[in-house]
Amino acid sequence: MKDDIKDIAMRIRDLRDISNISLESLAKDLNIDVGTYEEYESGKVDIPIGIIKKIAEKFKVEFITLITGQEPHLNKYSVARKGKGVAVERRKEYDYQDIAYGFTNKKAQIFLVTAKDRTNEKELIPYSHDGHEFDFVLEGTLKVYLDGKSVVLEEGDSLYFDSNCKHYMTAVGGKQTKFIAVVF
Repeated sequence: MKDDIKDIAMRIRDLRDISNISLESLAKDLNIDVGTYEEYESGKVDIPIGIIKKIAEKFKVEFITLITGQEPHLNKYSVARKGKGVAVERRKEYDYQDIAYGFTNKKAQIFLVTAKDRTNEKELIPYSHDGHEFDFVLEGTLKVYLDGKSVVLEEGDSLYFDSNCKHYMTAVGGKQTKFIAVVF
């Protein structure tokens, strides 16, 4: 288990405790069962980005603060140099870099995502989160599964969708795929 998952869980648990909010109440606000929330807060399982985003909004803290423990300070503009985004370890099939990490009060989370080719694996688990998502493929080919249907995106293609739909993505063609993901 990665220490960063435990650290994120600890920051969330501390926020909940300081705010005198029960596990049951927060789980209800997040629209998940208490057992699932307890697993997230224990640091034993990874917390989906959508849940972290909801928690950040509920407690009026920055998403990146929950991820890194550091506050962003920029409010006019933020530059992320190539390869210098903040790594966000969320799911083993993707490598995320938050490329707007320094900007405060963002309206969306913006990630550079590298997806691995997992077309030979049978157990790709769909997930969902509140809001919308926009994905733009920079290199490679990305297969996106949305509520049982699939869409193949090539370099330069984009997809905007309601992220409440069960979805997952995988690179295809034997190579990794890089894309920009904007989560609203």
